[in-house]
Amino acid sequence: MYPGNAVEDSLRESGATWRRVAPGEWGLTVSAGGADLHVGLALRGGMLAAQAEVAGPGELSEHALLRRNRTLRIVRFSHTAAGAVYLQGDVPEGAVTAGEVDRLLGCWWRPRRRRAARREAVGYAARRRE
Repeated sequence: MYPGNAVEDSLRESGATWRRVAPGEWGLTVSAGGADLHVGLALRGGMLAAQAEVAGPGELSEHALLRRNRTLRIVRFSHTAAGAVYLQGDVPEGAVTAGEVDRLLGCWWRPRRRRAARREAVGYAARRRE
């Protein structure tokens, strides 16, 4: 089975807004932590790769990202030279099934939920001080 079929099966079942950008490439938009998250998926070099920008420059400490990466599986944080933070993940093309795509995308929500909860707590503390 062509891995792209499994990707599309998983995306259809997700209920999220998605589109086929090119052969072997998809875009997915989901609400996460109160904001839209735009995820790119692509079959390249024998892997299904997924990535999305999750924070702008200076929003998260590089040290905290490295520490957080130690607790993650399948996905990891990275940053650009400009400092934008991305969440990235990969699955070998031979292992791509609808279930594995769902698992890969499911790994994204846990780190995002923690970040959103922390941001809400900081916002709540700031409101309490006012």
